[in-house]
Amino acid sequence: MRRLTLTRWRRALALPLAAAALASTPPAFATTTCSASLSNVAFGASDPFNGWADVSATLSYQCQTFGLSLLANAAVRLCLSIGDGAQGDGGITPRRMLSGASALQFNLYSDASRTQVWGTYPGNHVEVVLQYAVPLLGGSGSGSRTVYARVPANQFSAVPGTYLNSFSGIDAEARYRYDERLLGSATVPGNCTSAGDGGGTTNFPFDASATVNAACTPGFTVQDVDFGTRGLLATAVDTTATISPRCTNTTPYQIGLDDGLHATGQQRRMRSLAGRYVGYELYRDAARTQRWGDTPNTDTVGGTGNGSVQSVTVHARVAAQATPPQGVYSDTVTVTIYY
Repeated sequence: MRRLTLTRWRRALALPLAAAALASTPPAFATTTCSASLSNVAFGASDPFNGWADVSATLSYQCQTFGLSLLANAAVRLCLSIGDGAQGDGGITPRRMLSGASALQFNLYSDASRTQVWGTYPGNHVEVVLQYAVPLLGGSGSGSRTVYARVPANQFSAVPGTYLNSFSGIDAEARYRYDERLLGSATVPGNCTSAGDGGGTTNFPFDASATVNAACTPGFTVQDVDFGTRGLLATAVDTTATISPRCTNTTPYQIGLDDGLHATGQQRRMRSLAGRYVGYELYRDAARTQRWGDTPNTDTVGGTGNGSVQSVTVHARVAAQATPPQGVYSDTVTVTIYY
């Protein structure tokens, strides 16, 4: 009888202990972890006159929770933050890429219309939410956001070269908080710093790059050479005209002038509808001693671009000569910019 009584006493004692253990079970036993990655923002090669096409990159994120029970679920809030980058100057309006000491502005946006700059936490960062079931072997949720990018137009002072900004650490960071539940619905944490059951940070390093090509705009202007209306060509008639090249900053260039449509040898000529000619010449110097030709490094005029429109003077002369019959005399000279 004593052994039987003792056995009953042990069984009676075990039941409250099991109930107490069940009552103290926390809502979750697992830890949720998140990761993210962002493809590089590559604008490719262009020049300030043509500009760069808008591009985009994909920021992918995933959170994983190991199995809690057959009925578990999790909710996660992620705050996706992008700073100014290693080559930044402390600001994001605009951001910049560097090639040596030369800067090229660009920016990253959260909307396709490129009006909302994607910034840092807390502020104009981007928040996303994941909610998913967690079966016995674990569960996960994932998603992606598009990062829209643009290089603003009219950056004519940019020097040709490869431009780069590298983003890592706090400049490419995802903060997250999670809530886990064995039974019932997990609640989405209200913030990314203190809410929920726990949290952490992860990074998504990436590069932004662009190449500035040396270029001269094909739309440069050329002023006509106009000798006006003349009578006898007993004395020389001089005039000038202007060529207005526009080339990328620090880009060396040369301007060549061909001999026109009606030259004989190295004598340029204007022609009338009647087939008569007036000889003329184009020069590189005001003294009109250096003929302007079309052979680079020989008889062309050189300069160095600064991104702005420049002015180069053409010195023209109709030398004294026998006066042909009256009429309108003209010629077409092709201007070529070598760079």
